[in-house]
Amino acid sequence: MMGFLSAFETRSSALSGLEKPSRWLTDAFSSTKSWGGPSVSVNSALQLSAVKACVELLSQTLATVPLMTYERLERGKQRAVNHPLWPLLHDQPNPELDSFHFREAAMFHLLMWGNFYAEIVRNGRGEITALWPLLPWNMMVFRDYVDRELIYRYIIPGGSQVDFKPWQILHVAGFGYDGLVGFSPIQMMMRDTLSIGQSLQEHAGRFFSQGASLNGVIEHPKTLSTEAKKGLKEDIRENYSGLSRSQRIMVLDEGMKYQQASVPPDQAQFLESRKFSIGEIARIFHVPPHLVGDLEKATFSNIEQQGIEFVVHTMMPWFARWEAAILTRCMTPMEQKRFYVEFLADGLLRGDMKSRYDSYAVGRNNGWMSVNEIRERENMNPVDGGDEYLRPLNMVPVGKTDDAGKKDTTDGGNE
Repeated sequence: MMGFLSAFETRSSALSGLEKPSRWLTDAFSSTKSWGGPSVSVNSALQLSAVKACVELLSQTLATVPLMTYERLERGKQRAVNHPLWPLLHDQPNPELDSFHFREAAMFHLLMWGNFYAEIVRNGRGEITALWPLLPWNMMVFRDYVDRELIYRYIIPGGSQVDFKPWQILHVAGFGYDGLVGFSPIQMMMRDTLSIGQSLQEHAGRFFSQGASLNGVIEHPKTLSTEAKKGLKEDIRENYSGLSRSQRIMVLDEGMKYQQASVPPDQAQFLESRKFSIGEIARIFHVPPHLVGDLEKATFSNIEQQGIEFVVHTMMPWFARWEAAILTRCMTPMEQKRFYVEFLADGLLRGDMKSRYDSYAVGRNNGWMSVNEIRERENMNPVDGGDEYLRPLNMVPVGKTDDAGKKDTTDGGNE
C-alpha cells in the first residue's frame, strides 16, 4: 500500500515538502464498526473478491474509454485537438501519470472514499498545464458563509494545511445527500453488507484451516480433572485439528462419545450465503453479476443485453459526473459556451461484427450515414468520396416529386 500512496502524493509548488506518512496513513484506511460483524475498512473490503472485481471493472472501464474535448459548431461538432485540455485529458494529465492510470486511480478514490480531488495547475495565461491527484481522506470541504464560496482545505501529511478555491480543484463527487460531497461507500453506505461478506469469508477460512471440522462436544461417562480435560483437548488439537489432519479417524476410549455441536455447512446454506453476498456487492456497485464471475443466471440470450445495461445504467452516470465536473471546474464560462468534454462510449455499445455491419448497412442505405462515418466507427481512415450520403429513389419528402419519379416526355414517354 505504501507504493500506491507514494505514487499519488502531490508534487506541485503549493504542496511541496510533504513529510513521510505516519498517522495520516492509518487514518486513510481506518475501519468503521458495523452492527454485528467485523469492522470494515478499505483494506478489509478489498479482501473480498467481489469488491475487488467490481472496483477494478469500474475503474478500468472508465480509464479505457477515450475522453474527448469537442468544439461546438453551428452544425455539429469537431474535436478540439488544439485546446489545452485535449492533451491533459486524452494523453497525460501530468508528467508522472498517463490518462489511463490517472482516471483508474481517480475511480478508485470515488468508489472507496466517494470523492476524487485533483489540483489544477495553470500558467500565467490561465491555461491548465497539469492535474495532480490529491488524497481524498486528507481533504475537507466546507462553505465560507462570509464570502459565500466553497473552501477546499487539504491537510498535508505532517499537520500543515493549504486552502484552495473551487477553480483550483477538480472535484468529482459520488452519490451524496447535498450534491457537494459524496458519501464513502465503504464506511457509510455498504458497511453492514461488506461486514457480512467479511464474516462469511473469515468463517470459510476458519472452517478449512481447522480441517473442515465444526465444533463438537465429547461426552465422558466420568468426571475428569482439569488436567485430564486439558490433556484431552491438546491431544485432539494435535492429532485432528488443521487441514493437513482432516479426514482422520478419531478413536475414543473409556466410553467417550462425540457429538457435533453445530449445523453442517450444507444445512446452514453456507455456500448459498456466500453467493448471496457476491450478488449483494454487485448490486451495490450496479455491476451485472456475470461481469464479476457469477455466471449462474447468465445465458447466451441475455448476457449481451446485460452488458449494454451496464454501460447505460452504470457507466453513463459516472461519465456524466466526470463531464460536468471538468466542464465547470476546468473551463471558463466563455469556454463552456464553445467547448465541452465527452466520453466516447460508442465502443462499449458495439455488438458483434455481424450486428455492427447490419446496422451500418441500414444507416448507409437509408441515407443517414456516410462511408467515412462508418469507417471512423471501425477505426479506419477516410476515403475519397466517402462523405457523400445516399438517398433511396423511392423516398422523397411529402408534397414533392423527385426527378426520377416524373413522367418521361421524351420519345416513347407517351406510351
